[in-house]
Amino acid sequence: QVQLVESGGGSVQDGGSLRLSCQASGVIFGFNVMGWYRRAPGKERELVANINTSGTTTYQDSVKGRFTISRDNAKGTMYLQMNNLRAEDTAVYYCYLVQGVNRAYWGQGTQVTVSA
Repeated sequence: QVQLVESGGGSVQDGGSLRLSCQASGVIFGFNVMGWYRRAPGKERELVANINTSGTTTYQDSVKGRFTISRDNAKGTMYLQMNNLRAEDTAVYYCYLVQGVNRAYWGQGTQVTVSA
């Protein structure tokens, strides 16, 4: 079993910054993929970014150049630095981890609200 705990959400004004953290604990394999999804009100869940244990990253086009995903494998922690936030970034952000045969684990979610 794997447990994921997110932190760092909150409310900011347009153009502001936030840093999300995700702490993983439990049985974690040497190779895995961690990332962030988000779900805005009335919209489908969408991938924001992910990163594997080798540091290879993927970003959704709308966040490229504004968000940076990183991880500390020794600490089991992943981060999402979000800069130049926009109202359309408002959503609940979920941390996830995939390992083994596509076994996925999810955090409880953290709210990010960006106001004009």
